[in-house]
Amino acid sequence: MCISSLQYIHGLAARGVHFLHRPGPILQDLGFFLLPELGQDKAYISETVFTFVFLSFFLWTFHPFIFKSKKIYTVLVWCRVLAFLVASQILRIITFYSTQLPGPNYHCREGSKLARLPKPDSVLEILLINFPRGVIYGCGDLIFSSHMIFTLVFVLTYQKYGTRRCVKQFAWLVAIIQSLLIVASRKHYTVDIVVAWYTVNLVVFFVDKKLPELPDRTSGSSPLLLPVSTKDKDSKTQEENHKLLNGNSIDPADWRPRTQVNGKIQEDVNGIHVDTAMNGA
Repeated sequence: MCISSLQYIHGLAARGVHFLHRPGPILQDLGFFLLPELGQDKAYISETVFTFVFLSFFLWTFHPFIFKSKKIYTVLVWCRVLAFLVASQILRIITFYSTQLPGPNYHCREGSKLARLPKPDSVLEILLINFPRGVIYGCGDLIFSSHMIFTLVFVLTYQKYGTRRCVKQFAWLVAIIQSLLIVASRKHYTVDIVVAWYTVNLVVFFVDKKLPELPDRTSGSSPLLLPVSTKDKDSKTQEENHKLLNGNSIDPADWRPRTQVNGKIQEDVNGIHVDTAMNGA
């Protein structure tokens, strides 16, 4: 729900900047010079890679519900991811409203009917953002790439909480390939990708320091994050009473032998404590 609200606000801002977009000659770009143009018929490749990244990360965050090896808290991971995305998207909105560049994408070039939007007749026309056509064929929201925001946030999150080194290396490789495909598809200028790489890394670095660290699920000493229900409390109490009736101790630590001195049971944290000084001897 939070991600949907965030994306709506971001889509609303992108829809607004499209009204300000003015098509013009494509700017000189090093990435365009080095990478061959894929063409409109192959523009889906970068979207396919992004979909793969998104679905892979989504499934990984929910793996504790499927497998027994539960090393992360799904809700807490997504809260951190959401914080990274919100901060990055806010910076992106500020950036692309500061300066509007002529879009390099095919539908944003001179001569395209979608390059300019007519003046809206009402506020409702802006609020509806013409989903999904208005999102897919947007222009003007260039610096910096939204696709790279999501990709880098997902990769950085797995880099910290993931356990498989080969997957981490593969994730960074996919992020690089995604960057090259976006430029080759002429969906963004190279500067949009470069700015995304260092901005998202900085955002994740600083925001992560402000957030509390996630508890480790592999250790049983971590506190409960959710309150225990009354049913769970009652069942636990019944289990403890059952152990007492059978002569079993509740805590395994109580199985340690004790020494009785002068009618008192004495023990320390390390084991048995025997008072050798008895009756002043």
